[in-house]
Amino acid sequence: MRRLKPTYKSRMSLKERAIEKLLLLCALMSVFTMFSILGMFAFEAVWFFSEVSIVEFFTETRWTPLFEEKYFGILPLIWGTIMVAAIALAVAVPMGLFGAVFLSEYAPDRLRRFLKPALEVLAGIPTVVYGYFALTFITPTLRGPFPDIVIFNALSAGLAMGLMIMPTVCSLSEDAMMAVPQSFREGAYALGARRHEVILKVVIPSALSGIASAILLALSRAIGETMIVAIAAGYTPRLTLNPLESIQTMTAYIAQVSLGETPYGTPEWRTIFSVGLMLFLITFVVNLAHRLVVRRGRRY
Repeated sequence: MRRLKPTYKSRMSLKERAIEKLLLLCALMSVFTMFSILGMFAFEAVWFFSEVSIVEFFTETRWTPLFEEKYFGILPLIWGTIMVAAIALAVAVPMGLFGAVFLSEYAPDRLRRFLKPALEVLAGIPTVVYGYFALTFITPTLRGPFPDIVIFNALSAGLAMGLMIMPTVCSLSEDAMMAVPQSFREGAYALGARRHEVILKVVIPSALSGIASAILLALSRAIGETMIVAIAAGYTPRLTLNPLESIQTMTAYIAQVSLGETPYGTPEWRTIFSVGLMLFLITFVVNLAHRLVVRRGRRY
């Protein structure tokens, strides 16, 4: 019998199956990469905790693994990370939300088309630039109201990081507000509401899941930032409530040890994997909260 040529429909079906397999392979590669990183951290952390008490790791308030008198308490690093991220959010959230409200509710279309790409360019500035901006401009400026501030401090690093993540909060929040149906606004205006009442009682509550998602995404980026805190915050791990003092974050410590001066295979060298595992778990929890907020917003 004569072999029939494949029809156009069957050829398209083969192409679709090939594309589906390729997309599945890409998804599996990303999952494999994540579990490989987690496995590497976990393997090295097991060796680390076989030499260092896990109780000391989570309860000791001193972190000096590179000193002659060694202490392995990660609390100062976690606190430094939280302090800088909190300062950054205190800067980025109000500025970002005010900018998002202006872009979505007040700005003309021509001005919006200019400002939003400008914000995205601001988000693309290398973080090392923000670090040196904090070190050479923000810290000298803060010495006016705060004469006791040291050159490396948590406040200037947090302010610079807030400027870095502000475009993320502003852009994503503006997208969430623009997604609110115009009929919601028109209905509120028909009931006699003023513009600020429409924004506060209609637009923001309707876009709340998107705004919360933007804040959590910015928080995740702030926690994982390295160059700003490595340049501007210093390398002094301490438990302090004073943002004018030098502190150290988890990412800055990993960058410090990764310079290559610590002997390979020692407990001091393996600290980067235990700290990296903690950083991975913290960012995983933040990203999980982000996904839950997005899923809840879609449901409602």
